[in-house]
Amino acid sequence: MNNKVVLSEDAKRHFESYINLINVTLDDYLSVRGLPYQIVADACKYSVENGGKRLRPIIVLEFCKLCKGNIADAISFACALEMIHTYSLIHDDLPCMDNDIFRRGQESCHKKFGEDYALLAGDALLTYAFQIASNAGVPPAKTVRCIRALANYAGIFGMIGGQTLDIQNEGRKDLTLEELAETHRLKTGALFRAAAEIGCITGNATCQQYDAARIFAENIGIAFQIIDDVLDVIGNPEELGKEVGQDIENDKVTYVTLLGVEGAKKLAEKHTEKAIKALKTFENAELAIEGTKYLLGRTF
Repeated sequence: MNNKVVLSEDAKRHFESYINLINVTLDDYLSVRGLPYQIVADACKYSVENGGKRLRPIIVLEFCKLCKGNIADAISFACALEMIHTYSLIHDDLPCMDNDIFRRGQESCHKKFGEDYALLAGDALLTYAFQIASNAGVPPAKTVRCIRALANYAGIFGMIGGQTLDIQNEGRKDLTLEELAETHRLKTGALFRAAAEIGCITGNATCQQYDAARIFAENIGIAFQIIDDVLDVIGNPEELGKEVGQDIENDKVTYVTLLGVEGAKKLAEKHTEKAIKALKTFENAELAIEGTKYLLGRTF
């Protein structure tokens, strides 16, 4: 099993440039002042800007670039996707869902602002995401395709469908590996597929590039979830910025439950290898491959 991967200086600069652009753009969108309902705007900004890896918007920008597109065409969609992701975390943390009191090392939104405002903040971010996407400044046909991808993967046929399955699976002792994989293909993987697809749309990808991006996203989404399951068992709460052991507390069947820690690690490695193989379809994908290895290595 691989040890933790250390990014090269070139890779650090590459991904930090994306993160800086994403954070500056998000701050611009979220720096709203003087509203009579300012508390909800503040809750939105707090939740989006309280850390996070920005992995999904990075994938948008990276696939746009790998397809030789202009990342200026992709940045609004990338930020919209991050807002959708953040809304899902706000709602996931609510007492009626996972009841997490910490997110990214800080109080979760409902602990800081109250459940009512947290619920509204999540709703606001979801809606604002589509407002931003509709004003992305790219040709209308491309805008429609990106908005369609956001809606398809974030809604009932994607992330929401997976979250519903996740709730239905709680307490089930007969859950199979195939059923678990389908749950997370939707719950976690859908937004990864949205990110890769939007990057391809904005980058004017070829059919071969679309296929490779889809394979990458499907596999990195599964690997990411497996790693999260492993971290919930062996992770350090200070490093993760949230409590561990929540899956056991919520009576959830996970990849670790079914395969054990070592079996889950091996499966994550297998899916990461498939994701890397897909990236090799693209020219100049060395830094993307390095970043993918780093994502796996954050745990092992």
